Amino acid sequence: MTVDIETRPLPAARNARAAVAVLFFTNGALFANLLPRYPQIKEDLAIGNGAYGLAVAAFPAGAITAGLAAGVLVRRMGSARVAVLGTLLTGAGILAAGLAPSVALFAVSLFLAGAMDALTDVAQNAHGLRVQRLYGRSILNSFHAIWSIGAVTGGLMAAGAMSLGLSLGVHLAGSAAVLMAAAVAALRFCLPGPDNEPEGTGREALGAKGARGTSRVRFVLAALVLISTAGTLVEDAGNSWAALYLSDALNASAALAAWGFIALVGAQFIGRVIGDRLVDRFGQRAVARSGGLITAAGMGLALAVPTLPGTVLGFALAGFGVATLVPAAMHEADVLPGLKPGSGLTIVSWLMRLGFLLSPPVVGQVADAAGLRTGLLVIPAAGVLVVLLAGVLRPVAAEAQGGGERRAVDGGPSARRPRLRREAGRKAAAEAGGGGKDRC
Repeated sequence: MTVDIETRPLPAARNARAAVAVLFFTNGALFANLLPRYPQIKEDLAIGNGAYGLAVAAFPAGAITAGLAAGVLVRRMGSARVAVLGTLLTGAGILAAGLAPSVALFAVSLFLAGAMDALTDVAQNAHGLRVQRLYGRSILNSFHAIWSIGAVTGGLMAAGAMSLGLSLGVHLAGSAAVLMAAAVAALRFCLPGPDNEPEGTGREALGAKGARGTSRVRFVLAALVLISTAGTLVEDAGNSWAALYLSDALNASAALAAWGFIALVGAQFIGRVIGDRLVDRFGQRAVARSGGLITAAGMGLALAVPTLPGTVLGFALAGFGVATLVPAAMHEADVLPGLKPGSGLTIVSWLMRLGFLLSPPVVGQVADAAGLRTGLLVIPAAGVLVVLLAGVLRPVAAEAQGGGERRAVDGGPSARRPRLRREAGRKAAAEAGGGGKDRC
C-alpha cells in the first residue's frame, strides 16, 4: 500500500521530530528545576536584590559569550550531538549553582550553565528547522511548546521537592540525572548525515538589490532581534523575579510563589500549541501584535491592582502573549535573503539573550530604588515594544516547504502546497534513506 507523504511523514522524520521534542523538553526542565529555588539560594547566601540581579545575570552573560561558537560546533559535530552535549554540561552547571557555597561560585556556575545552554538552544533549533523542512510545514512552534511543557514540569518538580522538604542537592542531582539520560537516549533517533543547507532555499545574494536591499535586511534583522528580546524579557521576569515578587510583596508561601513562574510558562505552552494554526490563519504580524497587547494589558493591570490571584493571572497572560515571538523571530531570520545559511538564526539567538543579561540587573536596581513592583513594569513595556515592531513580520503565513520558502498569497493557502509537500517528501526520503553512518 502506498503511503501519502503529504499527510504521513516518513518514520525517520517522525522519529527525528520526537527526538528533537525530547531535547526541547529536557532543555526547558533542567533550568526550571533551579528557578523556584532562587529565593532559598538568595536567603542562604544573604544577598540583596542588586547583588542577586547581578549574580543571576551570569547565566545570560555566559550564553552571550559562547553563543557565536554554536554555528562552528554544529558544522563540525552536528546539531544533535551539540544539543545533547550542551544538555549534559548545562545540567552539571545547574547542579553546581544550586550547591554553590558563595555568591561568586553561584555566579560562575550560572555563567557556565548559560554558555552551555546557548549551544544547546542554537543546535536544537537548527535540528528542528531541518526536521521542519522534511515535514514541509511549520512545526517549530510545537517544539517550543514542548520546551514550555518541560519548563512547567521542571517547576512542578521543584515545587514538589520543596513540599517534600528535599534538600537542594538531592533534588537537583536527581532531576539532572533523569533529564540528561533522556537527552542521551534521544540522540540515536536524530537525522543522519551532516547539517548541510538543502538546495533551493531562496537565499539570493543581494548584489542586484544593492545597498538599499542590504539596509532593509539589516533593519528587519535588528527588529527581529528586538522582538525576540522582548519575549526573553518577559520570560526572564518569570524566571528570576516571579517567585520573589509573590513571596516578598504579596506574602505568598514558597510553594505558592512558584506558581507565578508555572503560570507564565504554562500559558506560554498553550500559546505555542495553538501558535502554528493561529499564524497560518492570521499571519505572524497580527498574532504578534495581539500578543503584545495581551502582555501589556494583562501584566499592567496585575501590577496596578496587586493581588495574589490577579498577579498569577497577569504572569499567565504575559506568557501567552509572548508565546510565538521567539519561534517567529528565529524562523523569519533563518530565511532572510542575503545571509549565509544559519547566520540569521545564530544572530537572533545570540543577541536576544541580551534580554536575559540586561533584565536582572536593571530590574534589581529599580527594585532596590523603587520596589520590585516598579521593576516589573518591564513586562508591559516589552508588550508595547512588540506592538510597535510587529510590522516587520509577514502579514500572511509562511510555509516551510521542503528546501525553501513559499508565501501564501491573499491570506489564503497556497495552491501549490500539495506539490511542494510531495517534493519535501522526496527530499526526506533521500536524506533519511542514504545518510550513511554519521549521526548529527
